[in-house]
Amino acid sequence: MTRLTHFREILRYVPRFRDRAFVIAVDGAVVEDENFPNLLLDIALLRSLSIRVVLVHGAAHQVRKYAAMLNMTPSDVDGTGITDRETLQVAVTAASRVTHEILEGLSANDLRAAYPNALVAHPKGILGGVDHQLTGRVERVDVGQLLTLLEHDIIPVVPPVGCDGAGNSYRLNSDAVAVEVAKALRAVKLVYLTTEGGIRGPRGVVRQMTVEEADAFLKRHKPDLSPVAQTKLAHAVRAGKEGVERVHIIDGREQEGLLGEVFSNEGIGTLVYANEYQSIRPAQKRDVRAVFGLIQQGVRSEELARRTRADIERQIGDFFVFEVDRNPVACAALIAYPAENKAEVASVFVDDRYANQGIGARLIRYAEEAARARGFAELFCLSTQAINYFVQKGGFRLGTPDDLPPARRERYEQQGRKSQVLVKPLMPPSTAAVAP
Repeated sequence: MTRLTHFREILRYVPRFRDRAFVIAVDGAVVEDENFPNLLLDIALLRSLSIRVVLVHGAAHQVRKYAAMLNMTPSDVDGTGITDRETLQVAVTAASRVTHEILEGLSANDLRAAYPNALVAHPKGILGGVDHQLTGRVERVDVGQLLTLLEHDIIPVVPPVGCDGAGNSYRLNSDAVAVEVAKALRAVKLVYLTTEGGIRGPRGVVRQMTVEEADAFLKRHKPDLSPVAQTKLAHAVRAGKEGVERVHIIDGREQEGLLGEVFSNEGIGTLVYANEYQSIRPAQKRDVRAVFGLIQQGVRSEELARRTRADIERQIGDFFVFEVDRNPVACAALIAYPAENKAEVASVFVDDRYANQGIGARLIRYAEEAARARGFAELFCLSTQAINYFVQKGGFRLGTPDDLPPARRERYEQQGRKSQVLVKPLMPPSTAAVAP
């Protein structure tokens, strides 16, 4: 992607994110990585676009380091286990150092920041018969304090330590803190910056999951996931269930990774989304450019017949698009031939970046249901390269040009592409519902 294209991608998202909050949760190990200064530049860009940023950081990496320097073994490093008093002191020291490093880095980028005491914490208590001592949980987030800072263009930097009303400190888990802060601020995004590149499944990094899919994935693959991936995914699921729309899990060591994740459709890590992030809808006039661009890709690969932009403008009512985060990434058309009681599914194309994700099958099913709802007896399509796909995935059978309506047969002969005709009989909705 060129810098200009990247800039255009960013500008497309700006109206949606302006004056909304991003909660960015940074692992302690990422703060010490050589890419951290680049992350701070990315955050400076977010702020220049009027996006409100709250930074939550971890300190497990630093707790291990400080404990080793003191020749001690901490009772807990990440705020999930038992925190004794000695470990709490190490954790407070480590967290304070990380907070200061972040404040220094933000100052170097002309960004104002502050460390608020915005977390009211209580003891985690006795769980399963085990006293967690000075490990805490977030009881309340002082939203007013955070909003006051944000309204004055000050970035809150929130460490994994909280206090109760009596002035007692408790070690907190930064992933859990990030969820509570995101919920309290009604953040549009929660971004976890880790030392791993998203959640890995059997086929590599899983790019997108609904909250339900992520929950099922965690239960099914938990033994195969690293401890970092387990906790990030578990908190992403909780955040989604409790109202945070988008949770991103990405490698914070990757240059421009933060921008590449939040300002592009495909991203670089794993997105867990709570609302209808992907959907199929009828195309509108404003989609002509996007549909034309998709079809041009198909024409270049000789998958689709050529259509001019004027053709698409004239027939835009026949098209529907598949959106990812409100951007069309696939299209298809349903063309009616009422005299013959048939309909054609045409111009099915999925952007290469979204191939092999089942989008094409969803478009075909959408067209089929729309054709059924309109009472057509048969659906047909023409294909030169996806014949097996329509047969195996779509339930079509091989046909001949004689199966085409006369008007479509005439254009078929004129085009000279010698496409394979595929047909599928349609049952009325009432009989389809009870068919064996």
